[in-house]
Amino acid sequence: MSEYDDAAVAELQSIRQSIDNIDAAVIHMLAERFKYTQRVGYLKASAGMPPADPAREQVQVSRLRSLAAESHLDPAFAEKFLNFIVAEVIHHHEQIAEGEA
Repeated sequence: MSEYDDAAVAELQSIRQSIDNIDAAVIHMLAERFKYTQRVGYLKASAGMPPADPAREQVQVSRLRSLAAESHLDPAFAEKFLNFIVAEVIHHHEQIAEGEA
């Protein structure tokens, strides 16, 4: 016999399955996003544009902070998450520009 209430255990498993499904969707969406940022990297490299675009990044930070607030998500967390993604994208763009990708 379990020391925990069966209904609570079943609900926990259900919630965790939902979390797992969301995690899978997030990974698939990030993969799709990176496909497009790779295309941007090749376009920038072929046009001689710099890998980073600070003005675009600031617009994105403001936009995502606003979206986060509307969604009841900490805007500071959303900004940190975006900064992490942007750093990886810039790294990819630098590799592309250097002919390493």
